[in-house]
Amino acid sequence: MIKDFSVSALVAGLVTVLVGVSSSAVIIFQAARALGATEAQIGSWMWALGLGIGITTVVLSLRWRIPVVTAWSTPGAAMLITAGAGVPLNQAIGAFVVCAAMMALAGFSGIFEKMIRRIPVSLASGMLAGVLLRFGLELFQGMNTRMGLVLGMIGTYLIVKRVQPRYAIVATLVMGVAVAAGQGLLKMEGLRLMAAHPVWIPPAWSWKAMVGIALPLFLVTMASQNVPGVAVMRAAGYELPVSPAIGWIGVVNVILAPFGGFALNLAAITAAICMGRDVHENPARRYIAAITAGAGYVVVGIYGATVTALFAAFPRELITAIAGLALLGSIGNGLATALGQEQHREPALISFLVTASGLTLYGIGPAFWGVVAGALALAAGRWRRQ
Repeated sequence: MIKDFSVSALVAGLVTVLVGVSSSAVIIFQAARALGATEAQIGSWMWALGLGIGITTVVLSLRWRIPVVTAWSTPGAAMLITAGAGVPLNQAIGAFVVCAAMMALAGFSGIFEKMIRRIPVSLASGMLAGVLLRFGLELFQGMNTRMGLVLGMIGTYLIVKRVQPRYAIVATLVMGVAVAAGQGLLKMEGLRLMAAHPVWIPPAWSWKAMVGIALPLFLVTMASQNVPGVAVMRAAGYELPVSPAIGWIGVVNVILAPFGGFALNLAAITAAICMGRDVHENPARRYIAAITAGAGYVVVGIYGATVTALFAAFPRELITAIAGLALLGSIGNGLATALGQEQHREPALISFLVTASGLTLYGIGPAFWGVVAGALALAAGRWRRQ
């Protein structure tokens, strides 16, 4: 490791953590609050997620000497905000455990890629776009109350995105904080450096949570996170042993789920930061960037309570704006994938619309019904052709 160390890899790892946290931590806070978590429990969520990402990233990168970067499931957290409405926190934790166990099983058994092929990516993408749609809408709804703040953030995002896309979200967050501070909107009185403490939340089991949270969370995480994560690594020239990697990530996730670790997976966007030529000319020495990122995530987890308090000090419009801008790419990619194949276009559109409608039946959230509606439409289309 000493021989392979480079300053550029160190910087790339730190940027990976900064981009990952600033672009999606706010969504995790919203998901935890939607499930009724207290401030101490939200800090425990960050502790579990940061520790889980750090352990899996460092250990797997050292094991195979390639940059294996993991992350929390941002689309999964967004799904929890809607699908978790009305579900007790203990039952949601039980769903997290089941989802992680399913991921470990899918990895070690080698059926991961086979399972993904059985579920059309277009339907999963339509459901994902429907889940994320509200964040895109809330981005512009914030202009009703904080026009200057939201416009400044949008303008910064559009400009930096054209010049340095990697730092667009970071620059936008800095601009938002600066404008909010200038307008006296930051509530920093109670902010202090403090470590997060793990809070054990006893898991409970219910079929509503299994169907409404565990299954959609598993589907979203595997289809929209792990599949792109594998694709990013292969595009960079790295051959990841997929089955054991997914399996061990699932095992760590099972252990940390009762503390709030809702879903861990292979990273895609942030992983790409650790795999480019600017990290190191020699691809075999880029794993140092991933190890640096893993160490950074451990620090984020340890001080999760401070991160929670920091984002609680921000005005609501800043939070919704940064979340909406961070998810613009996911919304666009979801729609593009959903509508890309003509034979799947109508079922995927139905999946998107049902999910975006917020339909809830028998206590089960819209993400599940979106997939069901899309699958029924797809089956009807195939029956008609036959």
